[in-house]
Amino acid sequence: MPTHAYSPRRLAIHLAVMLALLGSMFVITAQPAHATLGSQAVTIASYQKGDPYAWGYAGPDKFDCSGLTKYVYGRLGKYLPHNSAMQYSTTYVTRLSKSSKAPGDLIFMRNSSGYIYHVGIYAGSGKWWVAPRTGAYVRLEYIYSTNYSVGRVK
Repeated sequence: MPTHAYSPRRLAIHLAVMLALLGSMFVITAQPAHATLGSQAVTIASYQKGDPYAWGYAGPDKFDCSGLTKYVYGRLGKYLPHNSAMQYSTTYVTRLSKSSKAPGDLIFMRNSSGYIYHVGIYAGSGKWWVAPRTGAYVRLEYIYSTNYSVGRVK
């Protein structure tokens, strides 16, 4: 046997030390196993804070409103179309009463005619994660109107 060969035990020890050192270089941000889809969506949305609004974009570094919701739920294995009215109409979203909303639910803004024109992700306490408009950035803000509908991604 060559003199430079490692014994299986010595090789295992060296490998364990190398993996421990390598593992300490990375920050793991996994969600707890009990985290709900909604809470995971809020967490992923929060990671986009400060990303610029750009019409027609769905990430990973620029978003319009429906692009943000599409991206967030896409990261969770859920499909949403890239249009707020289409997201409201899709069979992947269950409509709820306002009083039933929970973090992670979609908030769909309506105009006076009832047309859906904007969407964001409910964060709780009257706030939502939203890509608001050209010149703005993804942010957490208070929901600015009571003329909205709520949907939950299935």
